[in-house]
Parts: sequence; C-alpha cells; structure tokens
Amino acid sequence: MSAQIIDGKKIAAEIQAEIKQQTQELKDRGTVPGLGVILVGEDPASQVYVRNKEKACSEVGIYTETFRLPEATPEQEILSQISQWNEDKKIHGILVQLPLPAHIDEHKVIEAISLSKDVDCFHPYNVGKLMLGEPFFLPCTPAGVQELLVRTGIEIKGKYIVIVGRSNIVGKPLANILFQKAKNANATVTICHTGTKDLTFHTRQADILVAAAGNPQTIKGEMLKSGVVVVDVGVNRIKDETTKSGYRLVGDVEFDSAKEVASHITPVPGGVGPMTITMLLKNTVKAATQSIRG
Repeated sequence: MSAQIIDGKKIAAEIQAEIKQQTQELKDRGTVPGLGVILVGEDPASQVYVRNKEKACSEVGIYTETFRLPEATPEQEILSQISQWNEDKKIHGILVQLPLPAHIDEHKVIEAISLSKDVDCFHPYNVGKLMLGEPFFLPCTPAGVQELLVRTGIEIKGKYIVIVGRSNIVGKPLANILFQKAKNANATVTICHTGTKDLTFHTRQADILVAAAGNPQTIKGEMLKSGVVVVDVGVNRIKDETTKSGYRLVGDVEFDSAKEVASHITPVPGGVGPMTITMLLKNTVKAATQSIRG
C-alpha cells in the first residue's frame, strides 16, 4: 500500500480562491482588508515567510503594510507601531513575525495587539477563548491541519488522534480545536512530548497522527498502524550534498517508510506549509468583516 498524498498546495489554492471572492465582496462594500506585519532582524527563514505572506495577500487582494526593523530596534518602537495599528481602520489584522530578538519581551508584544486584530491567535485572551470552545480566530497552522483533514474527506469525529509535540503554536492549540464538541472535531486526543514513555505505544494506536515536534524524521513507518492518516507539520533542514544548496527539507516523519503504511500523508514541503499562510488570509478577512458589523 502507498498512501494518498494530501496536496496542501492544491487545497490552499482552493481556499484562497474563496478568500479572493470574499475580499472582492468586502471591497464592493467599501472595505479593503488590511494586514500589518512587523519583522525584526535578518533571520533568513522569517524573511522568506514574510515575503510569502506579502505575495499571498497581494494575490487575493488584501492590503499590506510591512515594517522591517533592524535587530537592535528598541522594544518600545515595536509597541508604538502596534498601538498605531490598533487604532488604524485600514489595518484589520496585526502579525509580529516570531521569533523576536532576545532583548524584546515576546509576551508583552503579543499582549499589546488588539484582540480583534490578533490574526495569529497568540494573545492569551484569544487562546483562552479557544480552550473554552468559543474562538474568534483559530491559530493558523492548527486551523490549516483541520482544513486539510476536512477537505480531504477524512472523518475527525470519534477518531483517536495523537499529536507529537506540545508547542503553544501547534500542539496545544490543535488539541484544543480537535477535542471540542463541535463540527469537524469531537475526537479523542493525546499529546506526546519529550517526557512521554514509549512513544511508539501511542503512535501505533493513532487513527490520525500529527507530527509537530521539530525533530527531523523522528516518526518511522514501523511506529504507525496500517491505514493511519499522517499530517507532518515539521520543516527541518538536513545536509544533502547531492543538492545545489547542500541541504534539503524534510518533515518530522520519515516519509518513505510512513507512506507504505499510511492511508493518507502530507508531504514536506507542500503539505501543511501553504495552509498556514492561507489561514492567516482567512483570519484577516474575518477581522475586516467583523469591523463592518461592529
């Protein structure tokens, strides 16, 4: 058996076409959805992410403002820009690209963002609303994972889902989304992490396995049960002298062995990655729509 590939690029393109239509409808009513982005420093991965976000916004008609700031930028300058955007009616969503330099208090910066413009869903209030099952926004990568499953026709209700990784960006919020008594959720969820004893015991029971630990090719085919759905959130660089760059991207799952066991699997790249940006666009349009309703 060889798994069906879950094509994140294709699904993201379908959703972006829907978002483009929604954006045009808002423009027809006099509102252009706007996203403000702050990028501090020269981290290469962050630079790429921000460029991709700007490109995606342009393609669906979302207005963007990006502040690229040097590594040594004082924290107060970032807080001041956020405060300005909080009051700016042209900006409906605010995104601060993480990680931030060590001298900047990440928590203080996130908490400065208006709740109604927190399109990453990192503010503690919005995280709490998510846990209660009353989210305004869904965090982008977890929402992207859920959309991949739903649009591939994979049933979530009643399934046993194992998430490997407990980060605040993926593992914890994804668990909160999937175990809610709600549409496209209502699963039984286990989170595994570095303190988990006998990881394979848990992964071999999963109907759906989400790998989000940030460790390359940790999940092997022999750790999975036949027919499992595998969603690989990991993006890791490993050395590969056969490539021009000297490295290649791999996920947290050993793809070649896992695809012979799984029924469905996401590739890296081209799986979850495109969905993260797409969910950011969706949240920005939602924020713009809410601004009209008041």
